[in-house]
Formats: sequence, C-alpha cells, structure tokens
Amino acid sequence: MVPSLALRRAADQAGATHPEVSSRAGAVSPVAAPRLVVDNVTLEYRTPRHVVKATQQVSFAVQERDRFVLLGPSGCGKSTLLKAVAGFLTPAEGEIRLDGRAVRGPGPDRIVVFQEFDQLPPWKTVKQNVMFPLLASRTLRRREAEARALETLEKVGLTPFADAYPHTLSGGMKQRVAIARALAMQPRILLMDEPFAALDALTRRKMQEELLTLWKEVGFTLLFVTHSIEEAQVVGNRVLLLSPHPGRVRAELGCEEDSLESAGSEATRARTRQIHTLLFEHATNGNAEGAYP
Repeated sequence: MVPSLALRRAADQAGATHPEVSSRAGAVSPVAAPRLVVDNVTLEYRTPRHVVKATQQVSFAVQERDRFVLLGPSGCGKSTLLKAVAGFLTPAEGEIRLDGRAVRGPGPDRIVVFQEFDQLPPWKTVKQNVMFPLLASRTLRRREAEARALETLEKVGLTPFADAYPHTLSGGMKQRVAIARALAMQPRILLMDEPFAALDALTRRKMQEELLTLWKEVGFTLLFVTHSIEEAQVVGNRVLLLSPHPGRVRAELGCEEDSLESAGSEATRARTRQIHTLLFEHATNGNAEGAYP
C-alpha cells in the first residue's frame, strides 16, 4: 500500500520530534518504522435516522516510546479513534497498522485503560485482577502470572494492597490497579481513554506524575485521550489536535519540554493559548464543512 500524503507528513513530523533522526555530513539517517500508523482513517456510526461521521481522513504516526496525546473537545472522535486502534471499530475508510500489520480486531498487543472505576471485577483481589488477563489470554502460567503481577504492583506502589478487594480502594488506587493490569500484559501500545477525568484535581495531578514516572522506568508506548489542554501538555511529548464534528487533524505539537514543574511557565502558557486558538477560534472562523451530515 502506498502511504497517503497526509500520512507521509505525519511520519515526517514524527521524525522531526525524535532526536534519533540526525544528520552527518549532510546525510540524514532513516526514521525508525512507527509503532502505530493511522492512515487516512474515517470512522462512522449509525443512528436510527442517519450515519454520523465521527472522524474524517485522520492520519498520524506514533513512534516507539512516544507519549502521544489525542486532544480535542467533546464530539471530535478522539475516543472513537482509540476504540478503532484497539480493534473494536472498523474504519469506513483508511487503515490502522500496528508494527506494520493491519489491525483487524482486538488483541493482547493493545490494552485499554478506561476512566470508569468499575472496570475491576469486585470478587477478585488486586493481585488476581492483575493476573486475570495474563491467565485468560494464556500469556503466562499461573506461577509466572503471579510473579509478574506482584512485580507490576510494586512498580505502581500497591504491593501492600495485593490481597485487598476493589471496594476497599480509593478511585486513584483503582486506576493504579487498572494501569498495573495493563502494563503486566506488556502490550505493544498502551491505550488510555481519559483515565483520570473522574478523579479530583489533587489525585489527578498525582496520577499524572506517577504515569510519567512509570513511563521513564518501563518505556512503554502510550496513546492517551484527553479534553484537558493542561493534561495533554504534561502527559504527552506529542499532541494531536482534533476539530469537532467530524474529527479532523487541526495540528500536531511537540511538548517534550513540558512537565508538571513547568506547568505555570510562560512557555507553557503560550502553548496553551496557541492550542486554544487552534481548537476553538480557528473552528469558529468558518469550519462549515465540519458539520454533521
């Protein structure tokens, strides 16, 4: 398949974001193959009255170890895109590829963490919840699954709660269990759909900090959905802005230098204003083609 012009631009932009792409004596080294490619993807769903277009011709490329954020207002199709990457939805147009292979359905190489706190079976302990997908997918035998579960729980600071049940945990702790369960599967890409949206502000900040610490330690590839401009800049090293109704790529920005510590800096405030302009003011100035059919 010949990649689309939009995808080639996305790949070029990805290469510009990564320091591994360097030149010596005028020669540029080739960019590593992307972990995930979303190539000209249009997603649709049916209502009783008509077909609604959730996204239109969206293209981007996620490199290994990227923290790639999909950012946009409600109705821009960012969660729908995540579900398509997970294999739960089939594109009406375009293709999604993971490690060069077309995504045809769900698989253990893509694990999703949702925002709901009730994603943990209440009759299983914390350790059993983390072990469950390892056993259900026959990835590991019970003894090896238990060892990996305990190792992952240690990484998220929940070793003392290994034998506790979900109803005894706070919302933030439940999300840490969900993240541990996902990371224990060692997926090729971790998918997170507004995982901290239901948490209070202080807990959300703590979870963002813990996620970045885990990323530095484990080095996983992340695709993260949020509608928070601040969270996008803190969590992501690359941020894709989507317009609403249907979702189209508005712009892609690099946020590598941002962190929780720099959240109040002038550079971060300037980027926040830039993102706000791209998402809202530009859309207000006559993006008529973005209306629902």
